Amino acid sequence: MNKKTQEVMFSSKSSEWSTPQKLYNMLDSMFSFTLDPCATPKNSKCKKHFTKEEDGLSKTWEGHTVFMNPPYGRDIKKWIKKAYEESRSSNTTVVCLLPARTDTKYWHDYCMKAQKIYFVKGRLKFGEAVNSAPFPSAIVVFKRSWFSLRKPKVYTLCQN
Repeated sequence: MNKKTQEVMFSSKSSEWSTPQKLYNMLDSMFSFTLDPCATPKNSKCKKHFTKEEDGLSKTWEGHTVFMNPPYGRDIKKWIKKAYEESRSSNTTVVCLLPARTDTKYWHDYCMKAQKIYFVKGRLKFGEAVNSAPFPSAIVVFKRSWFSLRKPKVYTLCQN
């Protein structure tokens, strides 16, 4: 991978990427979200949300159906760990929109313990971006179940 490609794929110029509304609407129709823990006042997806200043990592998500599109910077592993841990609470489901970085430690430590993983077909276009993301995406669903020791069910999610 050349240097220019690395700069684009792992850029931290902005770690906040607004969720494509069509994708959110489809997921919300499946899960009925009640909390967005990684929001800005401009891009929040749920009535109940936490901004950067409110620090969603320090709050409880228990009892909510959570939609999480975390900041895609170096702290993403903290958000994924939090999503997994909160999903162990009663009546809590956490649905994460993530870069499909299956080669990372956090993917194997946490995402592979998910109930379901949906790999998004094609590349998403975040927010007001002109171009699609330079990385594939996945929807990772964490939910406590009696079958937690099993491998996640894996699906392909078409955007159309």
